Amino acid sequence: MKDETKCLHSGYTPKNGEPGVMPIVQSTTYRFDSTEHIGALFDKPMECMYSRFANPTVDAVEKKIADLEGGVGAMCTTSGQAATLFSVLNLCNAGDSLICSSAVYGGTINLFAVTLKRFGIECIFVDPEASEADIDAAFKPNTRAVFGETLANPALIVCDIEKFAKAAHAHGVPLIIDNTFATPILCKPFQFGADIVVHSTTKYMDGHALQGGGVIVDSGRFDWTNGHFPEFTEPDESYHGTIYTKEFGNMAYIVKARMQLMRDFGAYPAAHSAFLLNIGLETLAVRMPQYVENGRRVAEYLLQRTDKIESVEYPGLPGDRQHALAEKYLGGHGCGVVTLVIKGGKQNAVRFMDNLKLACNEVHVADIRTCVLHPASETHRQLTDEQLVAAGINPGMIRFSTGLENIDDILEDIEQALAQVD
Repeated sequence: MKDETKCLHSGYTPKNGEPGVMPIVQSTTYRFDSTEHIGALFDKPMECMYSRFANPTVDAVEKKIADLEGGVGAMCTTSGQAATLFSVLNLCNAGDSLICSSAVYGGTINLFAVTLKRFGIECIFVDPEASEADIDAAFKPNTRAVFGETLANPALIVCDIEKFAKAAHAHGVPLIIDNTFATPILCKPFQFGADIVVHSTTKYMDGHALQGGGVIVDSGRFDWTNGHFPEFTEPDESYHGTIYTKEFGNMAYIVKARMQLMRDFGAYPAAHSAFLLNIGLETLAVRMPQYVENGRRVAEYLLQRTDKIESVEYPGLPGDRQHALAEKYLGGHGCGVVTLVIKGGKQNAVRFMDNLKLACNEVHVADIRTCVLHPASETHRQLTDEQLVAAGINPGMIRFSTGLENIDDILEDIEQALAQVD
């Protein structure tokens, strides 16, 4: 099936006489005929038994997202941050390290540089445009993963997935890619060598700002038996001596994440949240091209306003410095997000944002409605000046997330707000 069809039909297939729309299974528990049956599920969890780590409604959504990304399995979480955290904790222990592109979401930088450090896990940040040799030099004997974003939030730097995958695989570790801004409609990272994909489903996948969520998708292609990951090839004493690669084959990673991390942390979404997410997923393939078109039109307009605008970043435009990578990984497109820097720095950026009438000034992005945010003073305010520069963030930078309103209305709103800027 093509993506448009997968968005509607993957994950849930009703049987004769069953609901045509994926139902909400609002239950924490599932009944079985025997103790033996339940006991067997603790050895091999192939059915739902408790909604802290599996639910039929959520399971259907997980299957749909895995199908869209081309993976063997997925696990939904309560937020994108939880998905990112679990994707790393499934690989790293105290005393280990990971490598991360410095051009990623501010919350991810804080999670890796501060919180994981408290857990004894070191994060080594590298320039997203670093050479293969420079990335290679960042590896240590204890490095267990490499992490990047397809489209960096908010700098819109396009990750050279093949370059990072090559470096990761040369050292026998997987590449994790956050595909939130691109979604599988614009980019399928597994096709370029990524091994694990994460999303904040709160963004384009949901699309309507209805509920927070995240997901981890397993490509099923990484060789966990390469000698670097004994947790996958040796008995897990916390789970009845299970050897994940032996019992679950190419689904070892995602099953381990569920039966260790989700079991212990319980960051699993409610059935109703998954139901709402599925509504968004059903129109994802239809919405993304319109986001792209509106984003392109906004970027083109802003580039003409050299009287007020210092710079514009939008990989979907031929003149953008990221366009060659966008052609390779995104079909030559950007998404609905445009990054702009207003002349006059932070003061004028705030003045412009406060005078917008249609666009919402809010802590959100990739919504069906146009919204704006000032990264340096909001999502990335916890970063040092050096970290802001490394993340590609200027004090006058604005993240403009184009929605699905009529493009003429969006442009008119931008024009009247720019008129209020000196």
